[in-house]
Amino acid sequence: MSRIYINGIASISPQSEDIFETEPLKEYQDNIIPALNQDYKSMINPMLLRRMSAAVKMGLFSSKKALLDAKIDIPDSILVGTGQGCLKDTENFMVSMLNSEEGLLRPTSFIQSTHNTVGGQIALDLKCTGYNMTYTQNSASFESALLDSILQFKSETEIQNVLVGGVDETSPAFTGFQKLDGQLKQEPVRNTDLLASKTSGSIFSETSSFFILGSEESENSYAELVDVEIINSTEVQNIGKRTEQFLQTNNLSSSDIDVVILGNNGDSRYDSYYHELREKLFAGKVQLAFKHLVGENNSVSAYAFWLASKIMKEKRIPDFIKLNDLNCKEPRKILIYNQYLGKNHGLILLKNLDL
Repeated sequence: MSRIYINGIASISPQSEDIFETEPLKEYQDNIIPALNQDYKSMINPMLLRRMSAAVKMGLFSSKKALLDAKIDIPDSILVGTGQGCLKDTENFMVSMLNSEEGLLRPTSFIQSTHNTVGGQIALDLKCTGYNMTYTQNSASFESALLDSILQFKSETEIQNVLVGGVDETSPAFTGFQKLDGQLKQEPVRNTDLLASKTSGSIFSETSSFFILGSEESENSYAELVDVEIINSTEVQNIGKRTEQFLQTNNLSSSDIDVVILGNNGDSRYDSYYHELREKLFAGKVQLAFKHLVGENNSVSAYAFWLASKIMKEKRIPDFIKLNDLNCKEPRKILIYNQYLGKNHGLILLKNLDL
């Protein structure tokens, strides 16, 4: 299989895209955090914006920015990962249904609430008639989209550029339900204190991160996507073994990894998976975190992918994402590991362009 290059990136989250350069880390007290507002009118028709949910706006805007970054007009394929879809439109439809006592309803909110709305709107805007697929696999939604992108390059020789991303929005009503079963923290927690939390649950946010993957390296390439694996479920004591097996399939071992990005989210019930890797398999490696920046959602691993791409290209690691005091002047191989509620363990491997 030909190599797969990350040639364009863009991200919308509770943190500025310039956090790597000049913008300070933003702090939040709420447990449900919205993404930062963008200049959507600069890239999206204002008449269309009025009808778009947050997920659609974020997805379309960040996908167009990724295309601009890669200097690509239209991708050959569009792949989107979203665990929750357009929550606010779903909420609007259900509220209307209750208010009308299950009478006749306008179908707009229902039509726009489907999970593939984001991918469809991107295709309509770009006039892209190529392969278009949305993956809704809970917290492994982005990893599923990445796996499909690898299959695209492997099986379709004419594929040159694939647009792939992950997007999820918040909804006060639906996200509030997660508080009932302990997914959302009961007490207010400042995002910068999240990783030190010893209670159940996490903080939730909305993010959208999109990428252009190409079959050829460009002058703007960030890194190479090597492989992706999804493990549906495994015991804490086995996560190290399963990670080693993933690396071995790529002719690597844990000693070859320079940086590991972990999805610690302050949930005392399940952060033990990350502690297992931190204290054993990757004890002597640079360890990074990202959810104290942007919180938790079903496609937040796409933000970690954006972070890894930036690290690879800029060859530096900001102190505010470090979990230990180790350093690496030029990361050559980065492993991303994320799980949610002890399930859907995702492993993503990237490497330097020079290797």
